[in-house]
Amino acid sequence: MAPSTNDDSDSYDSGFDDSDDERLKRPKIHIPTYRRVWRHRKLIFGAVICGLIIRWWSGRRRPFFAPKHEPSLYYKNIDWRLYAYSQYATDAHYLCNAIMVFDQLELLGSKADRILLYPEHFDTNIEGSQDRTSQLLVKAQREYDVKLVPVAIEGMRTDRGVDPNASEAERLTADETWDTSITKFLAFNQTQYFRILHLDNDVSVLRNMDDLFLAPEARVGMTRAYWKLPKENTLTSLLMLIFPSVIETERLMVAAERETRANRTYDMEILNELYGQSALVLPHRKYGLLTGEFRSKNHTNYHGNDYEIWDPQRALAEASLVHFSDHPLPKPWIMWPQQLLKDMMPKCDYMPGTPEESGCRDRDIWIDLYHDFRRRRKDVCGLLSVPAPEWPPVERESSGRRVD
Repeated sequence: MAPSTNDDSDSYDSGFDDSDDERLKRPKIHIPTYRRVWRHRKLIFGAVICGLIIRWWSGRRRPFFAPKHEPSLYYKNIDWRLYAYSQYATDAHYLCNAIMVFDQLELLGSKADRILLYPEHFDTNIEGSQDRTSQLLVKAQREYDVKLVPVAIEGMRTDRGVDPNASEAERLTADETWDTSITKFLAFNQTQYFRILHLDNDVSVLRNMDDLFLAPEARVGMTRAYWKLPKENTLTSLLMLIFPSVIETERLMVAAERETRANRTYDMEILNELYGQSALVLPHRKYGLLTGEFRSKNHTNYHGNDYEIWDPQRALAEASLVHFSDHPLPKPWIMWPQQLLKDMMPKCDYMPGTPEESGCRDRDIWIDLYHDFRRRRKDVCGLLSVPAPEWPPVERESSGRRVD
């Protein structure tokens, strides 16, 4: 029997209602069954294990407080309370120098602590407007958050026979200043820190040096005394990256006592004797540039080769600090004897001493470094430079020795 036809579309029955038609248009959703999960169990298990390993590794490499040593990649996670810059001072002049170093560290955004070793007979009780020592200690504590560490240093000093009639500049430039340099050894005893960066305070800090705290571990790190090469291959104590230790402090003080009896209290010799073969050698071009390099015409020792061309501006740009060393010129807080200055000032490269001289970048940088130090000394400490000593040095009848 043939199917009947009817032109009336309303009478046509397709066998589906409207709701069935809507379901056909929806995409199918496949709900994973137990069998499907079991079939891919190895892949799922591997993904979970990989995720756990990645999570463990990330937590290990980036803790909230990083371990004592972490690569600089994780600089923000370092607990800076474990690190400190160290200075020592034995009188008002060196105390001012130390505060100037802390001032530069503050301006450069250093995050590490700051400690100052000073004679225990100093105090923070300001007794009057002329009590500069107490004023400077309070300034260090209040303005630069310096932790004051009183130490006994009197027993380390020896009498070198400095004439009592000598001027202040002559006393400051006499050998007696070397006697208290071993005070820096007491920085090794500050075991509340993991690492300490001790700087001589006759320097200008030019760059933030916090990255040095993350250097490879060693009992001590120092730069090479490049100016003594090739005759002597020694390290200099103008910058020391210290791993504090009570045992090492004892070793250093025993060596210092022995050398003091022999009238040889030079800190560099003691440090080289104990650590010359094991110290971490830091790059001198970055951490040990001398002002005397700008007076030299031979820079082979500084470069470490004979093919580089000296560029004073580049050398200064590479350096994190500059150490004032232009013997026999006095230190930067003492004015220059004019007669000596004429002989010691860096010479221009072309036609020096004539109206046509040129190529004077070394001289300009050298003068600027000294002028900047003296300006900051006045601004930070309120101190003027010490008047220049007599030149040439004179013989003192009372001591029978040359004061220089």
